Amino acid sequence: MHKPLLAVAAGAFLIAGCSATDSDNSPGAASQVSVVASHYPVQFLAEQIGGDLVNVETLTSPGTEPHDLELTPQQVGEVQNASAVFYLADFQPAVDDAVGEASGTAVDLSEGLPLLTGEDDHGGTDPHVWLDPVLMQQMATTVADTLAQQDPDNAQAYQDNAAQLDEELAALNTEWQDGTANCEVTTLVVSHEAFGYLANQYGFEQRGISGLSPETEPSAAAIADLTQFVRDNNVTTVYTETLVDPAVAETVAAEAGVQTAVLDPLEGPPADGDYLDAMRANLQTVMAGQTCS
Repeated sequence: MHKPLLAVAAGAFLIAGCSATDSDNSPGAASQVSVVASHYPVQFLAEQIGGDLVNVETLTSPGTEPHDLELTPQQVGEVQNASAVFYLADFQPAVDDAVGEASGTAVDLSEGLPLLTGEDDHGGTDPHVWLDPVLMQQMATTVADTLAQQDPDNAQAYQDNAAQLDEELAALNTEWQDGTANCEVTTLVVSHEAFGYLANQYGFEQRGISGLSPETEPSAAAIADLTQFVRDNNVTTVYTETLVDPAVAETVAAEAGVQTAVLDPLEGPPADGDYLDAMRANLQTVMAGQTCS
C-alpha cells in the first residue's frame, strides 16, 4: 500500500516548547489540520497530500454503499467543525446538506471539471470523476491549494506531496493509455454507469445495466435489450463490481453466453492496496475482458 507522501517527522510541527498532548494522547494531533473527506477517493487525496500534517476523518465507512450514506450527529458535527471538508457535490445528499452548515472551508472537488451526464432515462450529472486519473490530478491540485491556504506554514510540503502524487497519477494514466490502445471490444458493459469518465478517457463506450445509482432497477425489457446487444456486438465480458449485488449482471452474462469479471468503482476502500493499486488491477481486468493487446 502506498504510504502518505509526506516525510516530515511529527515533532517538526509541534508548537515549540509544548510538552502536553491532546485528548487522544497523540503528540502533535492538536496541531494537525482537521480534514473531513466524503468517501474513499477523496480520503486518498487528502491523506496522500496532507500526510502527517492533517487528521482525516472519512464519512463513508468501508463496506458502505456511498450513494445511500446517512450521517450520524457526530459526523455532522465533524463536517461543521473541520478546517476543510472535501466532497463531490450531488453524489451524497447527506453530505451536501451537512456542508451547507460547515463553519470551515468546504470544497466541491468536482467544481470546474468537465462533468458528464448519465446515460439512463433520469440523466443527472455523473459524479464518478475519480475513475479518470487525469481528473484525479486536477482534484489533487485543488486539495493541495486548499490545505496550503488553511496551513500556510506548511504550504510547500503540501505542494511537494501533490507534485509527487501528480507524477504517480500521470504514470497510471500512461499505463491505461498504453494498455487500452488496441482493444478488440470497445464497449464496457457494466453493472451501473460508474465508469463513464474512465470510458471517455480511454476510448470506450459504456453501457450500464443500471444508471448512475446502483440501486436503479432495470426493467425486464432493458435487461433483454442489453442481453441482445451483448450477443450482437461481440462483447465477451459483463462487469460486476464491488459493493453491488452481481445477480442482474450475472443473468445478462449467462443469457448472452459470456463471462463476468469484477471491476472496482472505488466508491469504498479497495480490498488490497490503495487507489493506485486498484486502478492497476482494473486495468488488467479491462485488458483481459476487452481483448486488448
